[in-house]
Amino acid sequence: MPKERFIQTNPRREMTAEESKRLNKLETIAGTLKRGENVQNRQLQTWLSEDEYAQLEYEWKEQLELRSELKDKPSDLKRYEEKLKQATFNYNRAEGYSSKGNHSTAKKFYNKSESLCEDALEILQEILHSDSSLRVWFDRDISFEIGGNLSADIASLPRLVTSRSHEKLSDDSRLTSKQSVKLAVVERAMHIIGRDAAPASKDEVSNLDKFLNTGD
Repeated sequence: MPKERFIQTNPRREMTAEESKRLNKLETIAGTLKRGENVQNRQLQTWLSEDEYAQLEYEWKEQLELRSELKDKPSDLKRYEEKLKQATFNYNRAEGYSSKGNHSTAKKFYNKSESLCEDALEILQEILHSDSSLRVWFDRDISFEIGGNLSADIASLPRLVTSRSHEKLSDDSRLTSKQSVKLAVVERAMHIIGRDAAPASKDEVSNLDKFLNTGD
């Protein structure tokens, strides 16, 4: 391969002074965000491109719309949530009586709680069979297969991602903080600068030198 062709097929342009300055500023901003400290929008506007800043605003608007959507949960989910709430109430009463040694009364509330859990499980099967997209509202993967970890008891029944229950396994994976949105956009901007204008690495320079110093 001629030397000229090697250089043409392996283009590496130097980062301009302006790109280097911008990259340094963005790295500083990213560090600030990772420490949980706030970065003002005007600073982001200064160092992000117009399109990148517009993307930041768009992604945060999506987050706000999602939060608004979560406040207005479908009525079928409310049915399930109410049944689970009743089951939890009875379970907590059973625990209270049990701790006081009143085991006969505790057993009645345990049985009532179990019955309500079975009702909740039936509602869950019904609503997910009717609309599988509602799965995104729950804190865990749901499988009704035999041998799965889903059963009619307080611990294993899924919670809604909007729940404040201690039994909830996770929040809505679609939700992210404004800080995280800013950081993601800044890191993408840094990646683009590095991708489009990255100086050659030491290994690449060494390999290129070796190639250029060999005979044709």
